[in-house]
Amino acid sequence: MTAILGINCFSHDTAAALLVDGQLVALGEEERFNRDRHTKAFPHSAIGSCLAAAGLGMAEVDLVAVAQRPALDWGRGALDALGRRSVKRLAAQTYTDGRLVSKELAFRRRWGYRGRMLHVGHHDAHAAAAFFASPFDRAAVLTLDRGGDFLSTTLSLGEGSRLRTLRQLRNPDSLGEVYTALTWFLGFRPNADEGKVMGLAPYGSDRLVKDLDQLVTTEPGGLFRVDLSWFAYQVEGKIPVSQRFLDRYGQPRVPESALTERDKDLAFAIQDLTERTGLHVGRVLRSMSTTTNLCLSGGVALNSVMNARLAAEAGFTDIFVQPASSDAGNALGAALWAWHHHLGHPRSWVMEHALWGVSYREEQLAGALRQAGVEFRRVDDPADAASGLLADGKVIGWFQGRAEVGPRALGSRSILADPRRPDTRDVVNARVKRREWFRPFAPAVMHERGPAWFSDYRYSPFMLLVLPVRPEQRERIPAVCHVDGTGRVQSVRQDLDPLFYRLLACFERRTGVPVVLNTSFNLRGEPIVHRPAEAVADYLASDMQALFLGPFLAEKQG
Repeated sequence: MTAILGINCFSHDTAAALLVDGQLVALGEEERFNRDRHTKAFPHSAIGSCLAAAGLGMAEVDLVAVAQRPALDWGRGALDALGRRSVKRLAAQTYTDGRLVSKELAFRRRWGYRGRMLHVGHHDAHAAAAFFASPFDRAAVLTLDRGGDFLSTTLSLGEGSRLRTLRQLRNPDSLGEVYTALTWFLGFRPNADEGKVMGLAPYGSDRLVKDLDQLVTTEPGGLFRVDLSWFAYQVEGKIPVSQRFLDRYGQPRVPESALTERDKDLAFAIQDLTERTGLHVGRVLRSMSTTTNLCLSGGVALNSVMNARLAAEAGFTDIFVQPASSDAGNALGAALWAWHHHLGHPRSWVMEHALWGVSYREEQLAGALRQAGVEFRRVDDPADAASGLLADGKVIGWFQGRAEVGPRALGSRSILADPRRPDTRDVVNARVKRREWFRPFAPAVMHERGPAWFSDYRYSPFMLLVLPVRPEQRERIPAVCHVDGTGRVQSVRQDLDPLFYRLLACFERRTGVPVVLNTSFNLRGEPIVHRPAEAVADYLASDMQALFLGPFLAEKQG
């Protein structure tokens, strides 16, 4: 037996993953444990959960793979600092590398680990998390994020147990940084709320598309350049846009203030720019790699509208998007890189589902309800009971089995509602999630029914493709049909998630609609619920009308 522990611990979204003989056993995100979104805390709790899932102690771990290469990063950081003539940045990079070493020493002391450690590059880990988890023996691999190891973009070719980089782009040229800068300017939290900009974009017009074209210039070789005169994210301690940007577009939106037409049009334009730049890179990668399979990872790969355009327009036939595409997925990527690329083992595992988190025993679920003083009962068929409540217009919390990994709830830690009711979206946004009015909700659909409800349907198990709702179906599921007629689809297969599939099948039997509204089980600003007590607390603090914890059902009266 060979056990490899992967760790992402030197940036945000810290996490741990455990492979045993090349098979994923568990993947844990530290934010779920410490309740700090996008946490930078060392993932001790996530490590402990992974070891517990495998029934192993740290002494039985053969190799720890860390998603960071300090020496490589220092060299690139030094070049970056010298290019900007910044002694401060060079000193900061030296300090950072010293801190990385001290973190590793602290990890060894706490866990008593005396074995081997391997450092894996940030974008190598992103690429590995996508390709080695995919079903493809050969694929083009695209990583896009704000930056890591001073790179923002890599174009690679994966073949068997190897990954080969074809092109790479260094910071500060970064599509992720540009999108995040606009996220900040629009009054949202940078490096956290980019999805809000994507949701707002369809409410805007194309009035500013030509204006924003000048921010990014594509190059024939598949890369791109950012016109840094519009930005300041590359300057230490500054706001992310330049005075030139402020002179042209005015002052940033005050968070929580009313959205103006300018804000909506900027959201439309930056989303359009991101899609077109991503398509440019993807098309060149397609020609360079001579394969019709595409794998995606990195924070920008969570832009599900861009992903769908890549799938439909870049010349690829099949696409795999890593569900934990943020830096949390680099814990998995580092472990997979070590097992396949470093040690040379053949492929034997495919990430068909995202249910790699923690689960709870029935006595723990019941105990959380009793502790909160909530009346509940056991039901023989939770899926059927839930479908009946949904058909009656109730909003329910659904907490079942192992937790999903990544930022999307996929039917284990979900809030569910009836998609047929025109007011459902407003009710869930305002009275349950307590979030912005413009944010859409995802349709979860029985996979075999997908083509009848969505145009250009593709299998989308991780809710990372936005597809058009068929025009003739839009009035039947208005709560999951965005203003532009699209939905961020989750395809549900019976063999991979039989309980959630049964809920959809029962709902179809009752209503004729094989679709339910699915959103993450959390209130605004929280990570997705992790412990049963957190699910109970959110249920009590919101207008959810029922809660399923495993086989137990709690209902509010009235």
